[in-house]
Amino acid sequence: MNIGPRCRFCESPLRHTLVDLGMSPLCESYVSVGDLNRMEPFYPLRVYVCDSCYLAQLEEYVSPEAIFTEYAYFSSYADSWLRHAKSYTDMMAERFGVGPNSLVVELASNDGYLLQYFVEKGVPVLGIEPARNVARVAIERGIPTLVEFFGEKIAARLAADGNKADLIVGNNVLAQVPGLNDFVRGMKVLLKPRGIATLEFPHLVRLMDENQFDTIYHEHFSYFSFLAVEKIFAAHGLTIFDVDELPTHGGSLRIYARHTDDATKPVSSRVVELRSREEAAGLSQMPTYRAFSDKVQETKRKLLEFLIKVKREDKTVCGYGAPGKGNTLLNYCGIRTDFLDYTVDRNPYKQGKFTPGTHIPIFSPDKIGETRPDYLFILPWNFKDEIIEQMAYIRDWGGKFIVPIPEVRVYE
Repeated sequence: MNIGPRCRFCESPLRHTLVDLGMSPLCESYVSVGDLNRMEPFYPLRVYVCDSCYLAQLEEYVSPEAIFTEYAYFSSYADSWLRHAKSYTDMMAERFGVGPNSLVVELASNDGYLLQYFVEKGVPVLGIEPARNVARVAIERGIPTLVEFFGEKIAARLAADGNKADLIVGNNVLAQVPGLNDFVRGMKVLLKPRGIATLEFPHLVRLMDENQFDTIYHEHFSYFSFLAVEKIFAAHGLTIFDVDELPTHGGSLRIYARHTDDATKPVSSRVVELRSREEAAGLSQMPTYRAFSDKVQETKRKLLEFLIKVKREDKTVCGYGAPGKGNTLLNYCGIRTDFLDYTVDRNPYKQGKFTPGTHIPIFSPDKIGETRPDYLFILPWNFKDEIIEQMAYIRDWGGKFIVPIPEVRVYE
């Protein structure tokens, strides 16, 4: 008997929907020319909220191996993200004394975008990255990288070999782990008795408040409030002792965790304050989650109304970027080449391919100067300031920028 989906943390039945974005393909499954006429798999993009632990989550339709073994996202193509990584390494060296006698292990280390800055400081590092094509770039840079999925088994193997970590880093990986309990148990096993783990992930509160529904896709299995993530870590003997609220990816949290029995790092006032703020905002009450779906539907209507208007005025619109979030937005709103002539991306891996589901062609950014569109539709809106600065020359022919989230807005 099918008993329906269950929470990946506490295994309670999932009965409540946060938002239903219909059917969508995997957001990083870019389509080559030879595959344009072949069938693409689409899966339900429906987010549930557990009424026991308040973890927002998707069902796992596709295994992480199918998604992440070959991956199209390379962190080093975003300049502002590199600056963020460099600033983090400086801060950890200064605040916690991470140095040449430390071991830093990054989970989902991508192309070495962050560990390169620890290497510059003479700090021993190890990356763990499941995507072969991405890990290869890090290895070529001289960054030791294991091409594996992280979990308790790998952590035990590393620990047994004497490779326990002083610092575990996980940026934008926690949401991409369906086996949440195994992953957090693994951190517990790998961390030295006085070690620190920091993880960054998009904050569910910001997603809901600022209507960031396009950050929902199959590669992101979970969406975290502070209340939910604190409960998950506590269940595995880890205490969150500090937290930063960051502007990255539309609003993220960086949590600092330690072993629960490590009394050397007291819980900060920021943890107490954020916990209280989320409770006051109703994050532990189901009615708080029910209004989000209406907001998302209205945003879709407004965006389509705007695009219909500019196309009727015979204006040309092209996209900037081909990020995962953009593919959620394009598929949910039904935006294809009838609205968006093409999009561009700095990542050569995506150029010459087509967006999943909507089949919008992806070119190099040079294409924009050749076609001089009236509007540039910024799909990675979390980098809008960087992109508007990079592409300021479109103003020479009267070009304008469109940012779709939290609702459609034009920048001249």
